[in-house]
Amino acid sequence: MFDREGGLLGIGQTKLTKGFFRDVGDDIFVRVNHEGKIVGFVIHNLTKRMTKTRDVKLPVEATSSKTNESP
Repeated sequence: MFDREGGLLGIGQTKLTKGFFRDVGDDIFVRVNHEGKIVGFVIHNLTKRMTKTRDVKLPVEATSSKTNESP
């Protein structure tokens, strides 16, 4: 999900699960389920960051695949 007006980028599982967000700093939050597993993340103020290029390390390992599911 990307909200250009709000400058918000969210990446996570298609099926939402109960959990909470943990602030990892620099306007970045990871979504953690009740088992402590990271299931997504959100970056605030992304549009302000787009003028700069820099590396940001996230405590996340991710893979992606294309599905034919619709939201």
